Amino acid sequence: MKHNNKMRLPMLVAVSMALFSTASMAHTETEFTSQDWQVVCDNTRTCRLAGYQADNNSEFPVSILLTRRAGADAGVDGKVKLGGAKDSSSKALMQLGNRHRISLFINDRNYGETKPYSAAAGSAELTQAQVTALLSALQRSSKITLALRNSRWQLSDKGASAVMLKADDVQGRVGTPSAFINSNEAVKSNSNVLPPKAVPVLRFVEPSGKSDISNDKKFVMRSSQLASLMKGTMKDADADCPNLSDKSPWHVSRLNDSQLLAQHDCWTAAYNAGSGAWVINDSKPYKPTLVTTSATNYDKGKLSSVQKGRGIGDCMSKVDWVWTGRAFEKSHESTTGLCRLIEAGGAWQLPTYVTDVKVVK
Repeated sequence: MKHNNKMRLPMLVAVSMALFSTASMAHTETEFTSQDWQVVCDNTRTCRLAGYQADNNSEFPVSILLTRRAGADAGVDGKVKLGGAKDSSSKALMQLGNRHRISLFINDRNYGETKPYSAAAGSAELTQAQVTALLSALQRSSKITLALRNSRWQLSDKGASAVMLKADDVQGRVGTPSAFINSNEAVKSNSNVLPPKAVPVLRFVEPSGKSDISNDKKFVMRSSQLASLMKGTMKDADADCPNLSDKSPWHVSRLNDSQLLAQHDCWTAAYNAGSGAWVINDSKPYKPTLVTTSATNYDKGKLSSVQKGRGIGDCMSKVDWVWTGRAFEKSHESTTGLCRLIEAGGAWQLPTYVTDVKVVK
């Protein structure tokens, strides 16, 4: 990843273990990690809790995802993924699907088989009975095992109760009957639970201009001029975009009849890289606006940044932006969870920001 303080990949941020008060719930985008569990809540107040094997048990990696939307009547869905390239059982799931299912054991009691494994999703859904038993077990010290044929994967319970309480806090459930963590006597009714927040709607406008404007006589500017212009959009250009003034080429594409997208390599690290992306006018005043210094791909009005959490690529972070006709607006932000060897590219999609993108014809 980029090694400076300007960029922090979400799954690697050291999050304070202190739980926030309900006064902080205005910030619905939440990431919180405690030992082997994490919770990620998006801007609609949907919370996703992901647990893993203990960090020192990398031979049999496993992850369970629990998803609960906002609102008093929201249920909890559960999924499980098995990893471990050394073990043939995970491969058997992909090959045999419905013929072999994963079984859940809690404190050596068998809670039955999961629903059929989905090769497309790479996971199996838990039954509601399994979810209920699991939520109860995670509130205390428990031995949780996933079994397939003769192999066993052990899910850690360490940190689960802390992230469950954090999810309750974000969704306004603390002290209500629908809370994950609850005393025997709830002091509030479920009417106190916060409702879902609306998904922001974005209008995607596909750029009308050519992707290459090298022959565009309306815009003529030297590389040094572009670098000088873009430097003014950053507080610390040497840290944010150290390659801004090197000899690598600029790529400029037209967005509409008066605006352009200018891109230039910004930084390279051990296993990540990022490019700068700016929206500028094609004539004075240019008014450059920085979108990001960590872009990794651009295609017809869609800009994205995908970064690894570590070199082997078992955890990632992603941000997407779409062109709305006058500016690039963030349309998605997510991580794939902790770096626990579940699978290449990461175990889950854990968004902190979601939108509904409408295509404008």
